Amino acid sequence: MDIKQYLNNRRQEVEQALDELLPATKGPLAGHVEAMRYSLLAGGKRIRPILCLAAAEALPADSRPLLPVAAALECIHTYSLIHDDLPAMDDDDLRRGMPTCHKKFGEAAAILAGDGLLSFAFELLSRPLAGGNISAQEQLRLVHNLATAVGPAGMVGGQVLDIQAEGRGEQNGLNQLRLIHRCKTGALITAAVQSGAIGGGADGRQYEALTRYGEQIGLAFQIIDDLLNVTGDAATLGKAAGSDTARGKATYPALLGLDETRRQADEAVSAAIAALEIFDQHAEPLRELARYIATRKN
Repeated sequence: MDIKQYLNNRRQEVEQALDELLPATKGPLAGHVEAMRYSLLAGGKRIRPILCLAAAEALPADSRPLLPVAAALECIHTYSLIHDDLPAMDDDDLRRGMPTCHKKFGEAAAILAGDGLLSFAFELLSRPLAGGNISAQEQLRLVHNLATAVGPAGMVGGQVLDIQAEGRGEQNGLNQLRLIHRCKTGALITAAVQSGAIGGGADGRQYEALTRYGEQIGLAFQIIDDLLNVTGDAATLGKAAGSDTARGKATYPALLGLDETRRQADEAVSAAIAALEIFDQHAEPLRELARYIATRKN
């Protein structure tokens, strides 16, 4: 299959859903919504929503009713980027090749834009999913699963661990590094795949297989991010390069070197693809997504 065409088609679906679902920039909150839209609609790979849709398709199931779920995932991801970029966190000036939200609108507006996107995501997740067969109980499971993935046991907790690990160098062992990556990046990516599984009606065996896939692809994604921060350039990445080293962050290259980092990424991708052995050709987009993540340049 042509993974680039698949990604482009799904990205367009997600972009349209985001534009239609977000509030319009009018009324007394126009400035707040503008800041939300600025960061959310600034481009990006849309990997998390696409993983959600592709997981449903692997079952196979109609992914279209899950577009609001996919949009919610991107709202949560963008909120995390806005807050990551703040001076109190990573203090970045560029995101997706554009000024970061706080550089464009100011710190207070950026914090509130992130808060607004996170809250709006759960508004989307709790709406009835038109056209789908998901029950209220399954939808509650989906909301609970995603809330857990982005809270202290997941993404937020991973950010805390990441900050605590700054400047500690080799004191951060491989197990600690994997924990940071599993929480900070992997939890939301795994939850994206699980959301597609739940929304698509996966049975227990299918859900477990897709969860294993999500865990491995989440690990691979962050390992490649670590690698690109060392080997990439700002023009290609759309954000500052070399910032991890400058801040003394816990990363795979810092701990293992470039060659072993690449091997670890390839190993995680192979494990992700192996997890899909119970699925037929309908899971081919997931397999190709794993290979794409391993070879991406930004």
